[in-house]
Amino acid sequence: MASQIMRRVLRSRATKIFSTNPSFAAAAAASSRVFSPLDRSFSSTPSGSDLITATLFPGDGIGPEIAESVKQVFRTADVPIEWEEHYVGQEIDPRTQSFLTWESLESVRKNKVGLKGPMATPIGKGHRSLNLTLRKELNLYANVRPCYSLPGYKTRYDDVDLITIRENTEGEYSGLEHQVVRGVVESLKIITRQASLRVAEYAFHYAKAHGRERVSAIHKANIMQKTDGLFLKCCREVAEKYPEIKYEEVVIDNCCMMLVKNPALFDVLVMPNLYGDIISDLCAGLIGGLGLTPSCNIGEGGIALAEAVHGSAPDIAGKNMANPTALLLSSVSMLRHLELNDKADRIQDAILNTIAEGKYRTADLGGTSSTSDFTKAICDHL
Repeated sequence: MASQIMRRVLRSRATKIFSTNPSFAAAAAASSRVFSPLDRSFSSTPSGSDLITATLFPGDGIGPEIAESVKQVFRTADVPIEWEEHYVGQEIDPRTQSFLTWESLESVRKNKVGLKGPMATPIGKGHRSLNLTLRKELNLYANVRPCYSLPGYKTRYDDVDLITIRENTEGEYSGLEHQVVRGVVESLKIITRQASLRVAEYAFHYAKAHGRERVSAIHKANIMQKTDGLFLKCCREVAEKYPEIKYEEVVIDNCCMMLVKNPALFDVLVMPNLYGDIISDLCAGLIGGLGLTPSCNIGEGGIALAEAVHGSAPDIAGKNMANPTALLLSSVSMLRHLELNDKADRIQDAILNTIAEGKYRTADLGGTSSTSDFTKAICDHL
């Protein structure tokens, strides 16, 4: 364990170690490796005391409650962020073909940075998915999701430290479905060379920039020889430019088994859209669930949209029971993207300390605290 912690600290190039506890240092190093900026050009960078404008989608269900937690923590930490809030509309906007308004998308394009709470799309209602709309319209081509053990929160695995990078714009989620004849429907899986090269390049560049040693391409090319075959061909092409990074190819079903048996076998995983959706949730389960997992979507032109990837939990909405950890950690990723690393370190330290102490935990973490009590405890650590 000590050697793994030391490797994490040594591999970290951007983080300031803000705790004398080595477990906290390791978690901080893992987080900073995930979200250090690789490509950015925001329109609202800090200058002096000027505020940075960021788009905020509070979302549905518990979204507004946990978004309020983020705002409260940011106020306590004196983070120089001014939120430009946008809510899901009541009617479909014909310009986006979803409940997301065109103005909300323009806000992200202008600010180039944002934070998104959970959004719910009615199943089987014919509405375009809100998350799919964001990914397609903003060209958020890579979803970067870390999976690292949180100190003080016991799970089946103690030292998980891996990254999933998911192609975000095509594959089975291209949204191209139709009825062939009555009783027969068809869904198209789209894999392109451009998108595959782009996400592969990002994965290898990320691995090199953050001291990662291995990139694993996850696939099912033994069955889907044309589509996944093209994806692997692009990954191999990019891998040749990074001889210092070990490259391997793992079939998706075997990958799932290996992750459950020993997650330490993996470092950075890159994969098409559907596989990434499945594997990233599986990895979240290794460390305690989606309620503890941050995520950030990377788009062309320097856009970064951090998000909580758990559901909107309408059954507990408005009951002050939601766990804001995932959105808070995602907001930390947003701060790292903006190079506000000192603020990011302070907030993450407060979150980790609160969870590790165990006095204030929400029900999903085995505690009895309310959302507001948990948030207050984090603010007290600040």
